[in-house]
Amino acid sequence: MSDPKKTTTLITGIAGSLARLVGRRLCDAGHDIVGVDYRPVTADPGFPATLYRANYNKTRIEDIFRRHHPDLVLHLGRVGNLKMRTGKRFDLNVVGSSKVMSLCRKYQVKRLLVLSTFHIYGAHPHNHTPIYEDEPLRAGTGFPQLGDAIQLDNQAVMWVYRHPEVKTVVLRPCNVVGPQIKNAISSFLRQEVKPLMMGFNPMVQFIHQDDLVAAILAAADLDRADAVGVFNLAGKNTLPWREALELCGGTLVPVPADLAALALKVLRIFTPALPPYMINFTKYPCVISRQALSETFGWEPGVGDAEAILSTAGKLGSPLEGQVSSA
Repeated sequence: MSDPKKTTTLITGIAGSLARLVGRRLCDAGHDIVGVDYRPVTADPGFPATLYRANYNKTRIEDIFRRHHPDLVLHLGRVGNLKMRTGKRFDLNVVGSSKVMSLCRKYQVKRLLVLSTFHIYGAHPHNHTPIYEDEPLRAGTGFPQLGDAIQLDNQAVMWVYRHPEVKTVVLRPCNVVGPQIKNAISSFLRQEVKPLMMGFNPMVQFIHQDDLVAAILAAADLDRADAVGVFNLAGKNTLPWREALELCGGTLVPVPADLAALALKVLRIFTPALPPYMINFTKYPCVISRQALSETFGWEPGVGDAEAILSTAGKLGSPLEGQVSSA
């Protein structure tokens, strides 16, 4: 049982690198950490924590809430793996997230943070720059693979206003990268051969893992009970997509736009590659504003886009090394 004198924080997605980076910082700050993941949780996270394997939409997740009565819940466990069956991904992302939010209310959680994604805005030739939090979500019309992510975000946004007793923050980060991040964009930047769509070079944004951790900690502060809502999250700068790829090194292979999907499909046989829905993000801009987050929480990114990309590609140490421990 957790020490009643400490803040107890429940983190979903604890098998992933981001959740462990956040858990390490909170543990250092004196929190009791309870970690949950639908995946096997085998490796030692590198800090004291009580770990569980549980689907977010099953009975066991309530048993965990009942046992630990968390003060703070960080729902970082959105499933982005497109290799998983659509039905299972829907159950985890939509049904599971709904259950986590309901349990927060039932067990009187003080603060809830839900990690969404900027992909729900969609990359579109008619996007203006920058995109604010009240903009329409274009992604679902062209890519049903993002349907569950949009539904998760929508229900979290409605939760913010329907249940003010649970102080809720929804974060929509741009491309998350870093030496310990294993998502699609970080894996793509690390591979030796990268297709480059001919005739397109949109401005893109990245946020380094260290900056994302710092933003999550700022938004999850229990002393900021008045600060709720939906917030975009982006790094310091924007830069052209081609420049981002050139920073990584390796070989760029120009590909006609009509053949981009085929090129990625072939490339995926040999190395990690971007999922189909991200092709448009290499053609059209999706540049978001972080203004609301910065003004509300006083957070500012500390890592430039070039540094973030270089560290992800293994050409630079962690720019904020010492502030976030590895996990």
